[in-house]
Amino acid sequence: MRHFFRLSGGGNDFLALAEPIDDPTPEQIRAWCHRGLSLGADGLFLLNRSPDGARMRHFNADGSAAELCLNGTRCAVRLARHLGWADKEIVIETGAGLIPGSSLEITSVTLALERPGDPELLELEAEGEQLKGFKVPVGVPHYVIPWPEGVARAPVESLGRHLRSDPAFGDAGTNVDFAHFVERHRLDIRTYERGVENETLACGTGVMASVAVGVALGELELPVTVLTRGGFQFEVGSWISAKGDALWGLKGDARLLAEGEIVEGAEDLPEPPPWR
Repeated sequence: MRHFFRLSGGGNDFLALAEPIDDPTPEQIRAWCHRGLSLGADGLFLLNRSPDGARMRHFNADGSAAELCLNGTRCAVRLARHLGWADKEIVIETGAGLIPGSSLEITSVTLALERPGDPELLELEAEGEQLKGFKVPVGVPHYVIPWPEGVARAPVESLGRHLRSDPAFGDAGTNVDFAHFVERHRLDIRTYERGVENETLACGTGVMASVAVGVALGELELPVTVLTRGGFQFEVGSWISAKGDALWGLKGDARLLAEGEIVEGAEDLPEPPPWR
């Protein structure tokens, strides 16, 4: 059996293993994250203590590794506090570098982040539509599509699945965001995440990428309140580091939901039926 924690970052849910004796295999991660047949989650991260604070390794629901997941990182901050590794502030080592995090409230975590790279205009054709979107690197790739009519009826699943593997993004593919710039300080967003291969209730890197596009287009200015599919609001604002560097802060809900044991058999899944 393995001891595990379940956490949620604004609706992005994760399984977490703290200082595991050995690493789970991609097959195990894929099985445990399968909804309905096992525990179910958008991803899994491993958390270990480190000289800087804590080190996390994140894996998508399909078992693939990801350099960065900001909601996962915020959950890592929350878990580290629960484990007594930190009081209210800790630095999390990720595949994309060191990220300072603070948990001043028990269900809220803020990360201090480098501003995303400059958005790059990329027009694509998909399902008979000519789309004007923007590539934005935020540790992981994102393609942000401004959706001025509102995201309630945006074709996130169908269009997101198509664009996620568009040749323009190479073999790695991309995450796809549908962003509605509601007003100068307000954004609505829905995201199709690669590795999960579906829409998720929230995506931290998608929030950052979409705010970066809105600011570059002159549609947004910080601070920005962001509403995601899960119903939680995120806040993106200016952050000045102890060294005086200008950063962006990402604040949102991050909570510990449960802990328990993964018992033998939780990874024994059937083959999907041939007519699926």
